[in-house]
Amino acid sequence: MKVATVTLNPAIDQTVRVASLEPGHVHRARTMLLQAGGKGINVAAFLAASGCPVIATGFLGSENASVFERFFAERGIADAFVRLPGQTRIDIKIVDEERRETTDINLPGLAPSEEALSKLWQTVEDLAADCRWFVLAGALPPAVPSSLYATLIARLKALGRLTVLDASGEALAQGILAGPTLVKPNRVELEQLVGQPLTSPSAVAQAARSLLRHDIRRVVVSLGEQGALFVEGEQVLQALPPAVTVESTVGAGDAMVAALVLAEQRGLDLAATARLATAYALARITRLDGTLPPSTVLEDYSERVQLSPLALLSAEG
Repeated sequence: MKVATVTLNPAIDQTVRVASLEPGHVHRARTMLLQAGGKGINVAAFLAASGCPVIATGFLGSENASVFERFFAERGIADAFVRLPGQTRIDIKIVDEERRETTDINLPGLAPSEEALSKLWQTVEDLAADCRWFVLAGALPPAVPSSLYATLIARLKALGRLTVLDASGEALAQGILAGPTLVKPNRVELEQLVGQPLTSPSAVAQAARSLLRHDIRRVVVSLGEQGALFVEGEQVLQALPPAVTVESTVGAGDAMVAALVLAEQRGLDLAATARLATAYALARITRLDGTLPPSTVLEDYSERVQLSPLALLSAEG
């Protein structure tokens, strides 16, 4: 079956590259790129590039929807977005080439009407006829309840569908209570969720494992340069990536989410899932164009990922 991604607050990413970012100074940009963005849209692009049939939905401003429509056509993504009056927000990303850092300036986005929300509910229910997996990703738009993801998860579970949640703040907290199949916070999001700093892999793993009681099958926590933790049942694995040259960290988590869905479709165990997801994240951060490298490169990355079990969590959890 197909996969559906839900992006409720997409953006047009305006990426500007500068030699070195110095606050308060005038800069001359080296390049500028406009591209359809939003976590669920990024996930859809990675899935489509991997040969997985994917449908993307959510909300788009009708006045600049052509940017997204071209992107969907180029990437082979089916468009099921609900159109709103106005323009989809533009998010500014400033890439500091010297420090290899990205500064994000994110605008709030369009607020959907009650009619638009009703159209979204109907669209999601219609997609459930053809899609087994739903990826719910990114920030919520203005003026909608923080429980929106939780409501979507509950409705999809009632239809027998599986969900991945990649959100933050209160939307993540309430969404987890609804019991998504998979959840992928980063360390900071998990710290906010549990209300305390998580200064070691074992502390992160213990916090992640505590989420399983909410009818969640698998929790994956991205840790940046320290890789990621993969938690399922009594099993906890830390995936450590090989050293690579980082071109941009934008979209690394989205690539990982796409790989998690692919791993589920292929019936991979936790170790193989960890290798695949880490390889996809590596493939993203080593390229500037947002595309995946050849399969041979992905396989090489996967083989070079180091897996370390954290068995001590079975006693602490």
